[in-house]
Amino acid sequence: MTVLAPTLQSFFTDYLAKQRNASTHTTAAYRDTWKLLLTFTAGRTGTPASRIDIAHLNATLIAAFLDHLEHERGNSIRTRNARLAAIHSLFHYAALRHPEHAADINRVLAIPPKRYERTIVDFLTEPEATALLAAPDRTTRTGRRDHAIIELALATGLRASELTALTRDDVHLGTGAHVSCHGKGRKERITPIDRATVSTLRAHLAEKPANGHGPLFTTNRGTAMTRDGLEQRLTLHARRAAEHCPTLNSKKITPHVLRHTTAMRLLRAGVETTVIALWLGHESAETTQIYLHADLGLKERALARTAPSHIPPGRYQPPDNILAFLEGL
Repeated sequence: MTVLAPTLQSFFTDYLAKQRNASTHTTAAYRDTWKLLLTFTAGRTGTPASRIDIAHLNATLIAAFLDHLEHERGNSIRTRNARLAAIHSLFHYAALRHPEHAADINRVLAIPPKRYERTIVDFLTEPEATALLAAPDRTTRTGRRDHAIIELALATGLRASELTALTRDDVHLGTGAHVSCHGKGRKERITPIDRATVSTLRAHLAEKPANGHGPLFTTNRGTAMTRDGLEQRLTLHARRAAEHCPTLNSKKITPHVLRHTTAMRLLRAGVETTVIALWLGHESAETTQIYLHADLGLKERALARTAPSHIPPGRYQPPDNILAFLEGL
């Protein structure tokens, strides 16, 4: 057995699980990265995954794997960088335990993340959000559930993982109505909800058995909705909503687009970006600056407040000396 196999095992079972107390999402992301890397390495070198050693995973092979992710699997640069971060994490862990591989490890750790262009975030206008909310067929239980999910997502800006992880106990519909969630980075936060969302959730809860620890949104089989299931339902309703609001045809509706829509609503209501950051559970208020870039109306209002220039267009030409003299008399 090579040194990589026990190192990989202790990295997941001891370092991630016990020392870092990593979330299930982080563990799953790192696991998927190493499954892809070992499969790629086995295909490139002809070595079975169980016999791959750290020496096989040199900087040249890792660079080839990153190119494979981008150009053959069609991953974005952000995904490519996330995979590289997972590789770096294990190599940092291995560096202290296998100094005999220090040269190969240091070369891999020297591979930098790739720079990428930040695109302007996509969000729904009010007519688009209204059309999406009206799309589910509320004469059916599934339609009422989907309507409740969309309304709650637009009201709170919760991530897809946060929405699907909600339980009945996380919803508080009395005085100071709010939902509690366990967000990214193991941070807990509470988000207030308005009266319309309270009414919708109260009606939704009335259709479900009173199991406080059970999932808030379930499938027809009674299991918790998954992220993939949520995205499929949104795609279905977006297609239906586009029949009444054609501008939706140019947008890919995802849970994150609903999250962006919440942020833009708050921004246009005059809420400070620091409060929006707390609302959305951002690590830093700087992350919220992307919504300032996306709001053209905000920029137009800022432009309207500036004093217009009175300088005529064209290249500056000094006045004739004689005419200037006469003008000054």
